Amino acid sequence: MATEGQSPPMSWRDSYRGMSSDNIKGLILALSSSLFIGASFIVKKKGLKKAGASGIRAGVGGYSYLYEPLWWVGMITMIVGEIANFAAYAFAPAILVTPLGALSIIISAVLAHIILRERLHIFGILGCALCVVGSTTIVLHAPQERGIESVTEVWDLAMEPGFLLYAALVITAVFILIFHFIPQYGQTHIMVYIGVCSLVGSLSVMSVKALGIALKLTLSGMNQLVYPQTWVFTLVVITCVLTQMNYLNKALDTFNTAVVSPIYYVMFTSLTILASVIMFKDWDRQSPTQVITEMCGFVTILGGTFLLHRTKDMVDGLPTSMSSMRLSKHADEDGIDGEGIPLRRQDSSRSP
Repeated sequence: MATEGQSPPMSWRDSYRGMSSDNIKGLILALSSSLFIGASFIVKKKGLKKAGASGIRAGVGGYSYLYEPLWWVGMITMIVGEIANFAAYAFAPAILVTPLGALSIIISAVLAHIILRERLHIFGILGCALCVVGSTTIVLHAPQERGIESVTEVWDLAMEPGFLLYAALVITAVFILIFHFIPQYGQTHIMVYIGVCSLVGSLSVMSVKALGIALKLTLSGMNQLVYPQTWVFTLVVITCVLTQMNYLNKALDTFNTAVVSPIYYVMFTSLTILASVIMFKDWDRQSPTQVITEMCGFVTILGGTFLLHRTKDMVDGLPTSMSSMRLSKHADEDGIDGEGIPLRRQDSSRSP
């Protein structure tokens, strides 16, 4: 029995108030985005294979896939997924939406196993399970979306000293990487290109979220297009996305995709969560236990993503000698040696 003057302990039903309607909408949109994007990779690959059977393969400079309807179905599916992802940021905090991008990797891997007959190793299955566990942990403990009534409120958050300092450090680091490190180390150090993509990406997500909120409020009857801040955020989104695409393409062209993808995901997601915590103060509305639980979920997703990528080419029961031959083959084709060290691709037909 509780002593006089002390309130009885709260049960977990009282402490857990559930997800807000906005968070649920954002969650559904983020899950839909992962489904569409994950499926798009498989559909596009089917289209590329079909086009390559009747024309010049894309890998050797062919463009016959542009005449293949299946490839366009995959491209449209990816665009729908990206639109759903964009909309998700308008309803839910970035700390909920961004990590769920790992689910597209799971969907792609599972569909490749079923449709393309690409073997999914037992450790790959474990990686998928870890991603699901980590995502579930984050979903159950994500902060409620901050109530915002105008795009000017988002602008005020962006103009606070903490986020201005973060943005200044990011822009400074990006310029240093572009003008000093890329000319010297861009072709030999994978972190240079990915560093630019990830740093710029954290700012682009904050701007995408601001623009998404502006469009959501506009569609609900509160016109935000009359505010100059909306167009400033639009300009930032366009600039950041174009920069990301440019340097991500350089990274993919120079290094093995299996190495670029997990490193980029880890850096981009980590910096995006940091930017969101600084700008929208997501953790101010949570207890230390919730914050720690979210971080554990995020680390679990990172572990699952790494495991899935690291074992994607492994085959159960493969003898050691054959495994060495397989690694040697990938070293020649993809520019990665037997110890998983990314090397520069040596493609003489590639334009400088």
